[in-house]
Amino acid sequence: MKDRMKSTAAKSNGNNIQKITCKTALNKLKRKIPYGWDLNIYRGCSHQCKYCYAVHTHDYLGEDDFSKIFVKTNVAEQLDKELSSSTWKREIINIGGVTDSYQEAEAEMKIMPEILKVLIKHKTPAIISTKSELILRDYDLIAKLAKLTYVNVASTITTMDESIRQKIEPFCSPGKNRFNVLKEFRKTNASVGLHTMPIIPYLTDSYFNIEQLCLEARESNVHYMLPGVLYLRGKSRNIFFEFLKESFPDEYESIAKLYKTGGADKSYKEKLYNEVVNPLRQKYGISNSYIKPMKEKMHKA
Repeated sequence: MKDRMKSTAAKSNGNNIQKITCKTALNKLKRKIPYGWDLNIYRGCSHQCKYCYAVHTHDYLGEDDFSKIFVKTNVAEQLDKELSSSTWKREIINIGGVTDSYQEAEAEMKIMPEILKVLIKHKTPAIISTKSELILRDYDLIAKLAKLTYVNVASTITTMDESIRQKIEPFCSPGKNRFNVLKEFRKTNASVGLHTMPIIPYLTDSYFNIEQLCLEARESNVHYMLPGVLYLRGKSRNIFFEFLKESFPDEYESIAKLYKTGGADKSYKEKLYNEVVNPLRQKYGISNSYIKPMKEKMHKA
């Protein structure tokens, strides 16, 4: 495993981590998309992505600083109780739908290995999305779970341009490192996916950038590529446009014109997908179906 883990996230600042307990581990979603359950170990995130859609989730805690991390110290124990219920049907659990389970605090807290052990015990399928190579620490556990049931390992990668990446995702692993994660997990029974989210107009939407992502995706032999254009709402919108003023002032007006509402202009999205994303995905033979490998594995199970 040391060979796979060339580097990991830096140690967390313990002063910025607050330990809490949870009454429930799983959150039932209103719609199956196609999973029906979410599990989040952390509240808050150290990645500090400038487009983060989840910053509003701190509101009910009375916190404005999303970089302040709350860790659910009893979450694995609580998960075990819930999966031990006679009513549990081994449905797919999406791990880290709100905040990354492998953000830097996890290097110190080491909660994901306990979560994975519980999933292995109950043979429960899972989706794990991350922007961190720290996930390689748990390679053997994830590989073991993938032999028992459906597991999807997905990495969100927005650009191969490090000068842009360091501004929009200052505390995430470089894109090359994230593709290395996908390459390694492709050697297991897990399905692996590239989440090109968000595609940011005028920053990461160029033909060249999307092609670089597709080239890396093909080399990594991913099962699918899932793109999505930037969506802004509430606090996320304000934070993002303040960031643009400071870091990308030349693009500010153009992006503002596209985002009169939460989503980009419809004509922009149609042109992006029809002229850039879909042709490149097809050129490099990358599937757009993340459901296909899921159905195949779940059917066998």
